[in-house]
Amino acid sequence: MQLKIMPKKKRLPAGRVPLILFLCQMISALEVPLDPKLLEDLVQPPTITQQSPKDYIVDPRENIVIQCEAKGKPPPSFSWTRNGTHFDIDKDPLVTMRPGSGTLVINIMSEGKAETYEGIYQCTARNERGAAISNNIVIRPSRSPLWTKEKLEPITLQNGQPLVLPCRPPVGLPPAIIFWMDNSFQRLPQSERVSQGLNGDLYFSNVLPEDTREDYICYARFNHTQTIQQKQPISLKVISVDELNDTIAANLSDTEFYGAKSSRERPPTFLTPEGNASHKEELRGNVLSLECIAEGLPTPIIYWIKEDGILPTNRTFYRNFKKTLQIIQVSESDSGNYQCIAKNALGAIHHTISVTVKAAPYWIMAPRNLVLSPGEDGTLICRAYGNPKPRISWLTNGVPIEIAPDDPSRRIDGDTIIFSNVQERSSAVYQCNASNEYGYLLANAFVNVLAEPPRILTSENTLYQVIANRPAFLDCAFFGSPLPTIEWFKGAKGSALHEDIYVLHENGTLEIPVAQKDSTGTYTCVARNKLGIAKNEVHLEVKDPTRILKQPEYAIVQRGSTVSFECKVKHDHTLIATVTWLKDNGALPNDERFTVDKDHLVVTDVRDDDGGTYTCAANTTLDDVSASAELSVVDVPNPPFDLELTNQLDKSVQLSWTPGDDNNSPITKFVIEYEDAMHEAGLWHHQAEVSGTQTTAQLKLSPYVNYSFRVMAENSIGRSLPSEGSEQYLTKAAEPDKNPTAVEGLGSEPDNLVITWKPLNGFESNGPGLQYRVSWRQRDGDDEWTSVVVANVSKYIVSGTPTFVPYLIKVQALNDVGFAPEPAVVMGHSGEDLPMVAPGNVHVNVLNSTLAEVQWDSVPLKSIRGHLQGYRIYYWKAQSPSQRNRRHVEKKILTFQGSKTHGMLPGLEPFSHYSLNVRVVNGKGEGPASPDRAFSTPEGVPSAPSSLKIVNPTLDSLTLEWDPPSHPNGVLTEYTLKYQPINSTHELGPLIDLKIPANKTRWTLKNLNFSTRYKFYFYAQTSAGSGSQITEEAITTMDEAMASRQVDIATQGWFIGLMCAVALLILILLIVCFIRRNKGGKYPVKEKEDAHADPEIQPMKEDDGTFGEYSDAEDHKPLKKGSRTPSDRTVKKEDSDDSLVDYGEGVNGQFNEDGSFIGQYSGKKEKEPVEGNESSEAPSPVNAMNSFV
Repeated sequence: MQLKIMPKKKRLPAGRVPLILFLCQMISALEVPLDPKLLEDLVQPPTITQQSPKDYIVDPRENIVIQCEAKGKPPPSFSWTRNGTHFDIDKDPLVTMRPGSGTLVINIMSEGKAETYEGIYQCTARNERGAAISNNIVIRPSRSPLWTKEKLEPITLQNGQPLVLPCRPPVGLPPAIIFWMDNSFQRLPQSERVSQGLNGDLYFSNVLPEDTREDYICYARFNHTQTIQQKQPISLKVISVDELNDTIAANLSDTEFYGAKSSRERPPTFLTPEGNASHKEELRGNVLSLECIAEGLPTPIIYWIKEDGILPTNRTFYRNFKKTLQIIQVSESDSGNYQCIAKNALGAIHHTISVTVKAAPYWIMAPRNLVLSPGEDGTLICRAYGNPKPRISWLTNGVPIEIAPDDPSRRIDGDTIIFSNVQERSSAVYQCNASNEYGYLLANAFVNVLAEPPRILTSENTLYQVIANRPAFLDCAFFGSPLPTIEWFKGAKGSALHEDIYVLHENGTLEIPVAQKDSTGTYTCVARNKLGIAKNEVHLEVKDPTRILKQPEYAIVQRGSTVSFECKVKHDHTLIATVTWLKDNGALPNDERFTVDKDHLVVTDVRDDDGGTYTCAANTTLDDVSASAELSVVDVPNPPFDLELTNQLDKSVQLSWTPGDDNNSPITKFVIEYEDAMHEAGLWHHQAEVSGTQTTAQLKLSPYVNYSFRVMAENSIGRSLPSEGSEQYLTKAAEPDKNPTAVEGLGSEPDNLVITWKPLNGFESNGPGLQYRVSWRQRDGDDEWTSVVVANVSKYIVSGTPTFVPYLIKVQALNDVGFAPEPAVVMGHSGEDLPMVAPGNVHVNVLNSTLAEVQWDSVPLKSIRGHLQGYRIYYWKAQSPSQRNRRHVEKKILTFQGSKTHGMLPGLEPFSHYSLNVRVVNGKGEGPASPDRAFSTPEGVPSAPSSLKIVNPTLDSLTLEWDPPSHPNGVLTEYTLKYQPINSTHELGPLIDLKIPANKTRWTLKNLNFSTRYKFYFYAQTSAGSGSQITEEAITTMDEAMASRQVDIATQGWFIGLMCAVALLILILLIVCFIRRNKGGKYPVKEKEDAHADPEIQPMKEDDGTFGEYSDAEDHKPLKKGSRTPSDRTVKKEDSDDSLVDYGEGVNGQFNEDGSFIGQYSGKKEKEPVEGNESSEAPSPVNAMNSFV
């Protein structure tokens, strides 16, 4: 039976079988847990735990230490063999074995030589259960021999020839590392032309004069002994053709010497390897190094290919300027033909290297220790591979199995030993040896036959804490032989776990894939085999996960501002959470600008280097969560710099610059400004804008300007500070390329012409001596142009001109270089004078009581003597006899623009007499007035009576007194009075209509109901219609009988007290009512009135005599005496309230051609105020009492 600790799981379905670990297999092994308490009393064969390497090169200056460590129960004893025979360490005083160990220490530092102890050593560790052996350890002392003395002749070569400087270092152990240096211990420079080969030689593809030196020295470094040996220096002299001429000129003719030159260019040839093909053998797992070095002139370049495949991408490297190809971790698949190609301008050459990869033995399956119980079966498998195929041999307890004592429980089948029905005497250590010509492998594996009852190795009452919704693993490490079965139980009296949510691993661990809160509790692990039973309890607590409720958010802030990151964490209350802030996965800077409170990280005065990733990490003992946010620190760009002017032409220049840092916000554009140091020093003007990707701009220039430029960068945050100004650039002077603008000709007097223009500025002058040539002539005449040249001014006056004559005008700029282009011609007029003629044939057509139309004939154009502005009407109301003594008559004015010959007069008073006249207007002023024309307006509807009050109320009558309308607007014909009662529920009764003669100002209504409220509507009439109404309310008095009954009741004491209380309550209610009214609130009667404002609109239910609903005429005011608001709250526009706002505006008021008003009315017209309704009397406690009774 075997128990393997691996991630393999067995999931048991619910309700089918108990959750029991069945670990029985046909052929299996039991692994012994490395538990110290278990190992203390468990018998175990020896196992080698540490040994020296197979090929052990030692330093002859130090003691030799050959390691051999092993474990076992009981502890093993150690012995050694040397060169295949027993090594008796007791006979050699220089050799000792460390106590409790098999490690040998050979003391050669005091006496003796390392060479004496060269040989092959093997260690054996033995106890009562078997013997384990080490590898064959070959001991060899390192060697660093000196170079043999040799006399090296100086080398002289012609320029361009190839050269190989041999190194040939002495053979050492291990091999030396070769490098070339000079006498100053400086490495000689290497290149594609000069390089060191794998054998240590120095190769020159061709020599140059600078290669001449006397100290080419090859060094050999022996790392094991930390020594360096050097070869004798080699002297090299490279001579040119001229130097060679001087040497052999006496012996060779010119023709012969020229033909003998060897420094001519030549195709490549290989210095190493020789020939067209070679062979290379390498062992699997080593580094394959292939080398090709060629000579030629010019220096050849080396290329590598694999003929039957491609070079492995991740394992191929080029060294020594591609002269060496290296493939690491070489395998059998790397065998094949490799070709190196040397090429220069004169040709190419190639060499093929056939590579064969051999392999020392390597494990396919090494044998593993077996722990079996008596009667069980098992196997030891030893499988290895190599090239050639290794031979497998078995040993038992260090002795070849063929000569070892016989064991009936084992059988050998090639690379496998099969055990069946083992007994305790079958325990032993077996060795497997796999070898071929390139090496060997040796592995120890023991067979330990044990009979042990179950043991649970996990500590008792272990507490496991996990986070909810995560896996929980409850350990139950166990051991026993035979292999025990495992059961898990939950709770004190629980049954074996068999639910689907549990997973039992082969090592006894119980897994709860998704632990929930109800998974908390005590779990019991039970191990059983035929020799006994063992139990262990563990405890599980499931905690709430740590969560980040509010994560920090991505922030973009401007440099110098403050940023805050929020991180709210929730965790299990039984755990302690630690919140840590990180910047770029490291600690926050140690800076007082960074402050951390419970939930926030605040960074003040943000700087550029504060940008990055900020992480909020919350940790408990069980879990950790984190959330991150990016901080981008932005700002306006830094100013551009390094401004440079190039391609300087007369009218253009190229400006280039280097952008400053964009401060994490891309530059969107560059703004270029210029300064004119000659004309406007210190004042910068906009020149151009280019996109943020450009760093140059072609700028157009004006003549005669001393330019200096500066550049500003702009991004989404704003604009940078200006750069430093560029160098100044003065452009040449030229004639003006433009003329003055805004040229006008207007006379200020009847006999002059004032010519004005907007002069050029200094930048537009294009040169010194700026002047203007002013030219003019009459438009309708044949006169020649009259011209004058004036200084740099903006006005010229031509005197003695006819009144209001059109002139052609032009103004041309000029400077010391020349004239501007021909200017455009504009038209002007000489000065205006007052019109001479008044409009004639003036007629007035009265349209209604407030509106009249005026018509007139236009005046001749010549008599206007200027630009026609329009016609102006003066009109005024005729004075009454009482007003004729006034000296001042208020006149109103309306102006009609253009050549109109009619207009409307609005806002007239009805039933009035008016006069008017008309005048023509030009730019100079008004002409003479036309003869006055009189007209009268017809009657209109009157205004509301000035007042209305109710006096002398009696039991059945009320007396009304009033004042006539302040504006009768005609002859009054009669008054109309309408009234209706209001009952206690504020409903309106039938409406009664009464006509009153116009000469009356008082009227008494009789036969009214006692103690009843009435509402009155009163208005005047003329022949034009009814005017605005005024409303009022009043109450008739109570009869005497009711009053006497009230007095009789009032004499009772109880009634007096009751009435006082009621009166006090009513007084409080009235105060509240008055407060609400003053604030614009509504009372119940008023709400009824809002729905029925006009009795003429609200029909009465006269058929059955029932009351209609009462309505007040005013929405937002309390009842006031003398209200004159019309019942429908409107004033008829066709009556006397016509407004001039509908027609014109003041002196400058205008009318359209159809007479509609577009100007402003300048006169004052008093407008009747519209007042709210007024009640005849304010409510009183007595009246309220009467209503209550």
